[in-house]
Amino acid sequence: MSETPPRRAGSVRRTTTHSCTRPDGLEGRVTIVARGRDLHTPPTGDGEVLDSVRLDASADFSAGIITEISCTPPAPGLGDLAGAQAFGGFRARVLEAMPAERGSGSVRYQLLDDLPIALLLSARALRAAGVGMTRVGVRQQSPIDICAGWIAGGTADVGTTDQGPPLDRGPAASQLTRDDDRLAWHDIETLPPHSTRRHRRIDVWQDGDSTEVDCFFRDSFAPADGVETVVHQYRVRGTVDPQTSRFISCEAEAGRLPYPECPNALASAHRIVGADVGGLRHVVRTTFVGPTTCTHLNDTLRSLEDVTTLLSMLSNCALSADLPRVRR
Repeated sequence: MSETPPRRAGSVRRTTTHSCTRPDGLEGRVTIVARGRDLHTPPTGDGEVLDSVRLDASADFSAGIITEISCTPPAPGLGDLAGAQAFGGFRARVLEAMPAERGSGSVRYQLLDDLPIALLLSARALRAAGVGMTRVGVRQQSPIDICAGWIAGGTADVGTTDQGPPLDRGPAASQLTRDDDRLAWHDIETLPPHSTRRHRRIDVWQDGDSTEVDCFFRDSFAPADGVETVVHQYRVRGTVDPQTSRFISCEAEAGRLPYPECPNALASAHRIVGADVGGLRHVVRTTFVGPTTCTHLNDTLRSLEDVTTLLSMLSNCALSADLPRVRR
C-alpha cells in the first residue's frame, strides 16, 4: 500500500491529523492537537497552501466532555463547543454552534468531524496499560454486529474478557512524510508514549473528463516504549463524474486491521457508486450499518463528501492561472 504517493501536478491534497496525548498521566485529561492543510500543486512550481487550520482541545475523558477548545485562525461559534459531550451528539452540536460549516467541506469542519472518534481512539492507551474501561465513564454498549470486526462469533466477540476485546500490538508505523518532498504532508511531530493519532490524506485531480480521488487513512498508537504502531489503515480510490457529482467507481484496500474479519467490509466501498458526493456523510451515516461495514472505513467514506470542495478549489486555481497578469 502506497501511503503517500508523489504529489501530482494539477492536484489538491488535503492532509489532517489528530494527536491525543495524556500529559497528566493515563487517567488525566486528554489534549487533542488537530492540524489540517489544503495544498495545491500547480503544473509548474512547488505548492500553494490554500487553507491551514490548527485545532487545540482538552477533554475530561472519564466524563466524555470537551473542556476547552480553540483554533487558529479563530472561528465564530467554536468557543460554544466547550462543555459539549464528546461521545454523543458532538457533530450535531458543531452544526448548531457553527451553522456556516454545514456543507462547507472546509478543512476546519473535517477536523471537528473527526474529533470525537479521535478522542475515543485515545482509550487504547488505557487498555494497553491495563486500565479497564469500566473505570472510566465511556458508555458501555454491546458492539456485536456493529461492524465486520465485531461480527457475532468472530475473533473480537469470542476473545473479549472483563478487560475488553483482544488487543494485539500492530506493526511499526511506516513514515508518511517523504524525504524527497517537504510539502507532502503538513508538519507531523513525533508521537510520545501513551498517545494516539488519526491521519487522513485526500488527493483530488482531473484526468480527462473525470475526477480522480485517492484517500488514505491511518489510526496509530505509541505504547510505553514510544514505538508508533498501526491500529487501522485503509486506502480508498474512486472516480467521480464532474458533471453529475456522482461516484463512477470506488474501491477500498486494507492495510493493517485489528481482527481477521475486518477486511470483509472492503466490498462496502462499492456501495457509494452512483451516490452524490455532496450527500455522502448523510448516506453513509444512515445506511452503512451492520457486519458488512466498518466504522473506520465508514468515516473514511464520509470524508469524501469534501471532494466537491477540493475540486472547486482546483478549478479556482486553474482559473486564476489563466487570468492575464497585470503589470504594476
